[in-house]
Amino acid sequence: MSAERVHRTTHEVTIDAPAGVVYGLLADATAWPLYFTPNVHVERLEFDGTRERLRMWATANGQVKSWVSRRTLDPVERRIDFRQEVPASPLESMGGSWTVEPRGASACRLVLLHDYTVAGDAAEDVAWVERATDSNSRTELANIKKLAEDWERLDELVMSFEDSVHVDGPAEHVYAFLHHVRDWPELVPHVSRLDVTEPEPGVQVMSMDTLTADGSAHTTESVRICFPHARRIVYKQTATPLLMSAHTGEWSLVEDAGGVTVTAQHSVVLRAENIARVLGAEAGVAECRRYVREALGRNSTATLNLAKAHAESHAAPRAA
Repeated sequence: MSAERVHRTTHEVTIDAPAGVVYGLLADATAWPLYFTPNVHVERLEFDGTRERLRMWATANGQVKSWVSRRTLDPVERRIDFRQEVPASPLESMGGSWTVEPRGASACRLVLLHDYTVAGDAAEDVAWVERATDSNSRTELANIKKLAEDWERLDELVMSFEDSVHVDGPAEHVYAFLHHVRDWPELVPHVSRLDVTEPEPGVQVMSMDTLTADGSAHTTESVRICFPHARRIVYKQTATPLLMSAHTGEWSLVEDAGGVTVTAQHSVVLRAENIARVLGAEAGVAECRRYVREALGRNSTATLNLAKAHAESHAAPRAA
């Protein structure tokens, strides 16, 4: 800790779900973008079964922040301690713990503690951190409560899938097509509008209007994290269509001797309460899964094929 004043917060919630279920959701940090509204992406850098090191991206007061955290997992006590290595400004330090306390076989109390210091302890910076910590903590607890209390349905509400194409062309042209989203309204027929800002290199914040198969349009907002050297782009939709409470995805490129395989991966949490409203009173989760799979797959496959055509049109002629 630095010499700055230590601020402490406590947030808690009672959850009508087994303690083990709640702890399991908390322990799987790489899935947090699906579980927690503020989390955009999590990369596991190290893990030995008990201790892990994570690179995390999340929104705080409308800004995208990134940091590296170390966590210690204790499944017996159902406790997870965390400490940020180099916190995002204006923080000087940030740490805390998650503790799941059983309340019988089918309920528990989840307690989230934070301790932090703010560089210079300026009143406006302290207020900014207090507001972000309180807002994100309340949102995360509400998210985990809703998910955990639906734990018996999680397998049907959470779905992941992917589509791929092989490109007979250079990976750099494929990546450029996927990265330069500002050009998509002119190049991708199902995108009618797209606004993007880049608050820092590798981070894109975008709002997009997409046309569906029946000609209607919906608006989504996303944060994208770009890894040009690894030729990956991951994203989190921060404003989702009615049938999804969460949607994350990834564009990835794998080179081979004949070109490059490009994959669009999606992970989704379905919003069961909106199924009848969108798909009709007779529709259920199975129909919703099929509808979302087809809709997302259709658009991402169309984009993959456009990236393929773009890259192959720029490929140098092969020697005879």
